[in-house]
Amino acid sequence: MSSRLSLGTTAAAVALLSVALTLTAQEPAHASASRIRLGATSDVSRTSWNGPAFTMNGAGAVIPASMGRAVNDITGGTGTMDVVVLAGSAPTSGSATPECDTVMTLTGVNSCTTWTLTAAADGNNSQVNTDVRNAEFVYFAGGDQCRYSAWKGTALEASVESVVAKGGGSGGGSAGHHINSPIVYDACNGSVTSAEALANPYDRYISFTTGMFQWPNYAGVINDSHFVTRDRMGRTMSFLARAVKDGLAPGGAAWGVGVEEGGGSLYLDRNGTATQYGKDAYVVLADHQPEQAVDRKPLTYSGFKIWRLTPGSTFDFKNRPTCGYYLRSVNNGVADANLYTGTPQTNCGSQGGSTLAETEPNDTRDAANDATTLASPGTVTGSMKSATDRDYFKVSLNSGQTASVNCAVPSAYDADLYWLDSAGSTLERSVNNGAGSDESVSFTRTAAGAGTYYLELEAYAGSGTTSYSCGVTKI
Repeated sequence: MSSRLSLGTTAAAVALLSVALTLTAQEPAHASASRIRLGATSDVSRTSWNGPAFTMNGAGAVIPASMGRAVNDITGGTGTMDVVVLAGSAPTSGSATPECDTVMTLTGVNSCTTWTLTAAADGNNSQVNTDVRNAEFVYFAGGDQCRYSAWKGTALEASVESVVAKGGGSGGGSAGHHINSPIVYDACNGSVTSAEALANPYDRYISFTTGMFQWPNYAGVINDSHFVTRDRMGRTMSFLARAVKDGLAPGGAAWGVGVEEGGGSLYLDRNGTATQYGKDAYVVLADHQPEQAVDRKPLTYSGFKIWRLTPGSTFDFKNRPTCGYYLRSVNNGVADANLYTGTPQTNCGSQGGSTLAETEPNDTRDAANDATTLASPGTVTGSMKSATDRDYFKVSLNSGQTASVNCAVPSAYDADLYWLDSAGSTLERSVNNGAGSDESVSFTRTAAGAGTYYLELEAYAGSGTTSYSCGVTKI
């Protein structure tokens, strides 16, 4: 069994490692980088691949079942592909290439190259980047995710992204699992326990890296590892409350993905469907502002939504479910009992999220009800009280964010739906004919920064006190 250096390695061990890496380095200008290749000496040349595919593992080791599926999906079951393993430290015992040893047992693998990179500058090593760009899967080994986050903005970040963009994949275990989420708990100030994080969501050990890898269908996620064994549900809850409070997650909703060690692996396919392998994983949703999340005070947050994924179960990250979760809360730093088990909710409705009911008068943009803090997915409700009624709701979008609005209109009246810019100009509309006809619009903000918009429900024919219900999702 091999183990890798983690944060806190002694200076003597680092010095010995530096000497060893200097002896094995293949680029004298980057003595801290070492390369070991198994399998074929030449890379596969092929014009198209069938990914992307991702493996999110609870511990550092490659899981053959999920990695084998990734290989099969990326190759389409024909031919072979190349894999690169990136590590921030060399194993302290056992094989020098533990991840590649497993990868090379899988059908469909042409080669596996392990790069050990101990300096941030290694992210610009030309041979590293050539190997990565020529590969079809990049696996981040366990160790210290702070070292991986130091590669943000280097050529290596862009090289890994190019692998996914061409239909390849990415993944990792433990620290390598952390770095593959868009919001990374980077542990650059040290590791935090659940007790510490719940006691103070702004503990000095809690720090995040954002703006690195943004994988398809995986927005707003914070990964965590060794989840049940090390009792990390509490700290994930604190991370999510921080992400919502600090605006790190799009649409005011943050998602945690905690994977258990001992063989746990979450496999995410090209369509956004995740399948769980080996051991359990947990998807945790914070979809509203915390009741209390400030420095030096314990966390209070009501109603975290938790999905438990047992081996063989699936979760749709592209169209995220609004039911099937159990609820757990934190009050003054104390979490509910039984965080890892619960009875799933089955009567949570089709829209999910929080609800904003109209407050009259809201018949003009100036009097619009404020839905800018509505969690996503959320719901706005109201009614067409007269044949000339108009209801306005104020919403906001960040650059690149898409809003989808789906309105269920009662049979008492015909109402039309409009998406307006801040000046009141119509950008999108839905005007289906007939009382009870549902309406829907979708809009993506392409301009830089955040923008203000308005939802307008306008009576076209008829009126009544029966409520319409509009589901609002921002991704």
